[in-house]
Amino acid sequence: MTDVRAIDAPVEKFTEDGFLVLPGFLPSALVDRLVPEVDRWVDSGRRQESIDACRPGARPPLTVELDLEAHGELAVHPPLMDLLGHPALLGESFVFHHLHSDRRPAGAAGKSWHHDYEQRPQRDRCLPMVHALHYIRGLQPGQGPLAVLPGSHRQVAEKGALSHRGTDVLAGETVIDTLPPGSTVVLHSALFHTRRPARTPHSGARPRYMIDGSYCRTGTLWPPVKPYWRQVLAVARSRGLDAGRPELFAERHFGEYERAEGRGR
Repeated sequence: MTDVRAIDAPVEKFTEDGFLVLPGFLPSALVDRLVPEVDRWVDSGRRQESIDACRPGARPPLTVELDLEAHGELAVHPPLMDLLGHPALLGESFVFHHLHSDRRPAGAAGKSWHHDYEQRPQRDRCLPMVHALHYIRGLQPGQGPLAVLPGSHRQVAEKGALSHRGTDVLAGETVIDTLPPGSTVVLHSALFHTRRPARTPHSGARPRYMIDGSYCRTGTLWPPVKPYWRQVLAVARSRGLDAGRPELFAERHFGEYERAEGRGR
């Protein structure tokens, strides 16, 4: 178990900056099991099925990310749970929101500046929501960097308030383009960030593996992002992933699903 006291200094900066960079946070044994699961998830078409299942009138998918053995373990990785439980992040009581898993080719398109705080309409930042971005094979410049805007999580703004800037360089941004395997970047979900395309991807650049998990402090009804969100939570409970944390996959912390225009994965 990680001793959170050993990383108190950077954790306390989370309140100010809205992000933490944790190089090599995940053990290599877990990473070695996650990589082939991501490959199967993408290559079998199950990832696309999970996306198609969010369309109006679509059937729920047969498999969700938490059905994958190592993915489920990642969602409740004890050092991650300890970190999220720090008072500067989510505190003692929090609930799982979602998990997405993807593999993108080097040099793939970027994603405009946005944030991922689920609130409709956007009105306050009273309760924190956190995204853990797991770069299981690390991050290289040829794969396209992550850029974040420190402190922007304290603003109340719509998710796409900066989308007109595309993936432009913004004053005060921090760029993260090099990470070792098993690294995790923890973001306050209201922090503006962008996935910038690689300008000159070299021929040896590897695909960009990223699994993002999201968690919320309890105390309000959070909007789900998938119409089959109950299925996701039920899978977690059936696997016993909530052992010792009865609120982690409890349905009572969510409102009903409402489709949002422009939502994507």
